[in-house]
Amino acid sequence: MAKDHHGLELTGASATAAGLYQKALEAQICYAGDAFTPLEAALADSPDFVMAHVLKGWITLMGADTPTAAIGAAAYEAARTLPASSREQGHIAALAALLAGELRGAARILEDVTIEHPHDLLALQAGQNMDFLLGDARMKRDRIGRVLPHWSRDMPGWHGVLGLHAFGLEETGHYERAEDAGREAISLQPRNNWAQHAVAHVMVMQGRHADGVRWMRQENAAWQPEAMLGVHNWWHTALFHMGLGETSEVLALYDGPIYGEPTAFGFNMADAAALLWRLELMGVDVGGRWNILADRFASEPAGRNAFVDTHAMMAYVGAGRDADQAALLAAQDQAIAGPGDNAMFVRDVGRFTIPAIQAFGRGDDAKAIELLRDVRNRAGRFGGSHAQRDVLDLTLIAAARRAGATALERALLAEREAAMPLAREAIRALAA
Repeated sequence: MAKDHHGLELTGASATAAGLYQKALEAQICYAGDAFTPLEAALADSPDFVMAHVLKGWITLMGADTPTAAIGAAAYEAARTLPASSREQGHIAALAALLAGELRGAARILEDVTIEHPHDLLALQAGQNMDFLLGDARMKRDRIGRVLPHWSRDMPGWHGVLGLHAFGLEETGHYERAEDAGREAISLQPRNNWAQHAVAHVMVMQGRHADGVRWMRQENAAWQPEAMLGVHNWWHTALFHMGLGETSEVLALYDGPIYGEPTAFGFNMADAAALLWRLELMGVDVGGRWNILADRFASEPAGRNAFVDTHAMMAYVGAGRDADQAALLAAQDQAIAGPGDNAMFVRDVGRFTIPAIQAFGRGDDAKAIELLRDVRNRAGRFGGSHAQRDVLDLTLIAAARRAGATALERALLAEREAAMPLAREAIRALAA
């Protein structure tokens, strides 16, 4: 039986297909390059190659639009009836849970896979993705930390483990260690978009805007070609320019690599909406960009992910789409009574954040303040990163200012300055 670089069995694979799979997996771990061409070649060679179907599922089911997610569902259907090892069966079961909206179940299954098989880099990556969707910062760190004794620098894929660990460390506030791990990963594999992104997260959270621009545009540009994580990494780059007050550069990035080619992928739309919303909070006219984005949000079903839906409300508010706003709120009522973990996301967070964004758009600052103050300290429960959810705090600050709640605004700015002392100048600019 064919095996991967770490001796893990690859059921149904020829030696040729196993080599092609390894190439596809490296692209997926880096979020850079073409994973699909070698993966399709592997399946053409070995149609019963179960992990090739599994990898296809993981590539296409995270934040995808409906047609792409259908490819992932078909990959799962192809895999579930094939002979498979217990490790491979774990992946299949996790995909089934993801398709059912049971993200906590998928996360636990993948946790068990990596406890038994700590060299399963795909299970580590997919598991951290589940932690991201769940907003589970501790597991973003600890599911990677627990396998570190089984890895060493000279092993293939070590850069991938370092990149994952860097993000987990950043999300739990270990900024220096996170930056060290991310930079080491990049020194081993400069195309590793996830490691690049982890270091960017550190710089965002510390308010190191000039450092961030240098990191993303000068220190390492190798992440940029064929970047599967390109929208998100350029979004980080735009945040750094925004922190420097370079709003024309932000708009250029939005019209270029961020949303110059509009997509209906959930997390790409969320990044686009969050960027336009932040610009609006700064008083920047974004023109007709909201309409294009709102059209894309409306092309996908609502009520599947409260994090994405919160950003959909931003687009509908920005575009003045009252009917879409009403439909989105109705979808939350249905979701909260429905199956899957999104019912929890809506109950705990979405039923506050989505109407808060609508209220802010309508000038009802008192309602926006009440809802955002209620939810902001537990907003992690509907997923995303600290950097992404920061848009809620920025909206609360803007609502307090607009409402004339001066004491609240000062308190919010003071807490922000205490948390990010390196960003003192940019934070004080918020009060200008």
